[in-house]
Amino acid sequence: MSTTQTPPVLAAELAQAWADIQRYHPELPDLAAPESLIGESSSACGHELSFERLLHEAVHGIAAARGVRDTSRAGRYHNRRFLAIAEELGLDHPEEPHPSSGFSLVTLTPEAKRRYRPTTERLQRALKAHSAATAGDTARSFRGPAARHGSSGGGVRVKAVCDCGRNVRVVPSVLAQAPIVCGGCGKPFRIPEVVGAAS
Repeated sequence: MSTTQTPPVLAAELAQAWADIQRYHPELPDLAAPESLIGESSSACGHELSFERLLHEAVHGIAAARGVRDTSRAGRYHNRRFLAIAEELGLDHPEEPHPSSGFSLVTLTPEAKRRYRPTTERLQRALKAHSAATAGDTARSFRGPAARHGSSGGGVRVKAVCDCGRNVRVVPSVLAQAPIVCGGCGKPFRIPEVVGAAS
C-alpha cells in the first residue's frame, strides 16, 4: 500500500507550481489536495497531469472563487465563461468547441510558456520521477479510463467537503484510497450524501 502513496516531492512540486500561479493571480484559492490531481490524472479532462493541466484546474479555482459556473453536463462541458478565465491565465483554444467537452482542451500560449518555464521544468522532473517510481504499478496509477475527453468511465469528479466548509472536486475512487486532509481545519474531506441521488 505504501508503494502507491504520493511521493512527498511530487505533492510539494504541485503545491509550489500552484503557488507560482497564485503570484500572478492572487484570487486563486489555495490548493487543498495536490494528491487528488495526481490520482485523477487522465481520468479528468482527457490528459495526463502536467503544468498545462494544473493551469486548467486553476481556471476552475478562479471560477469558483468568482462564483462563475464554468461547466455543465456534470463538469464535462467547459463553456465560454471557462474560456474567458482560461485566456486570463495564459491558455488558448484556437478551434471551435468540442461537442461534448466544449473549451476544455486548452493549451499554453507562447507568453505563458515563457512566464512559467522554470515552474514547468521543475514539475516535469518531478512527474518523470513519479512515473518511473510507479511504472511497475500501472493498474493503480494513471489508469486513465478516459482515453478521450468527455468519457466519464469512473472519472467523474464530485464535491467533497470538510468541517470548515471548504470543498474540492475529486473522483470518489481516489478519496476511497486514502483520506485527503484539509489544510485549513485538518479534517478529512468527505463526499456528502445526496438525498435521492441515483447510484
